[in-house]
Amino acid sequence: MDPIQVQPPTENYANPKTCLFHVLFKASALAFYILSTLFISSFVIIFVVTVLLAALDFWVVKNVSGRILVGLRWWNEIDDMGESVWKFESLDQESLARINKKDSWLFWWTLYLTAGAWIILGTFSLIRLQADYLLVVAVCLSLSIANIVGFTKCRKDAKKQLQQFATQTLASRVSSTIQSAFSVV
Repeated sequence: MDPIQVQPPTENYANPKTCLFHVLFKASALAFYILSTLFISSFVIIFVVTVLLAALDFWVVKNVSGRILVGLRWWNEIDDMGESVWKFESLDQESLARINKKDSWLFWWTLYLTAGAWIILGTFSLIRLQADYLLVVAVCLSLSIANIVGFTKCRKDAKKQLQQFATQTLASRVSSTIQSAFSVV
């Protein structure tokens, strides 16, 4: 008789509803754009609804799913000098370490795949010489790229903060060890 092989449980999504809406908003903008060209003859309706769906996707990713799935948030401000300033927020290091790997994987892959899909659709519009549809794709692609750039910069900033925290902690421990060694003597 073969012994029963117990496999470790695979990690499930920690936030399945957030993952669903993260993908749903992206898919709805892409699906509407693709299917509307088959069934709707009004370019204005296609433009408005597709850009609206892409804007909703941008907002959901930037303000909801980015926070919940990867623990990151970004925004851009204009300071008093008129300069653009990027602002980043991330969970503390302990919480970032507990981020669900599947949630994170889904977040990053859909972010990049959506931009890739818009690039492919833009290429088709360019080949067919449809400048009006290329405009729709350009707006949607710019929203996707803005989220990619924002979250990539935010992730780099979070890693930099982790390195600074580790360096400060190490320096503090070395300093306290040296002080305690000299205080004994």
